[in-house]
Amino acid sequence: MLQKHFLCRSEDLDVGGTGLRFEVQKDGEKRPAFAVRSTAGISAFLNRCGHRDLELDWSPGEFFDLEGRLLICATHGALYDPQTGACKGGPCNGVGLHPLFVTEEGGLVYLTDVNYSLVSNETP
Repeated sequence: MLQKHFLCRSEDLDVGGTGLRFEVQKDGEKRPAFAVRSTAGISAFLNRCGHRDLELDWSPGEFFDLEGRLLICATHGALYDPQTGACKGGPCNGVGLHPLFVTEEGGLVYLTDVNYSLVSNETP
């Protein structure tokens, strides 16, 4: 049976807007993560740049570039596709973000990744 861990209400994530920071756990190790909404829908990733082992957001929950189109690492400017996490430019050199499975249903967003459990979430 698919485990669903509540993250936030759908309305809490605007296209190109502030994302939701949360923490997941795998094999006893806690890892920061985030969810955002793009024109393609809601996506979630581990909050680790493909270029360096640093969190992306330049301010808590701020993951998008100024145009709200691409995810950007605040430290070195690596750019990522908000739907897939693929490297789109900058120093990430083809190394993308690690995606997490999320589901949106009934106006709510859930973490549904079988490899990770939810430790905590922060509402936007």
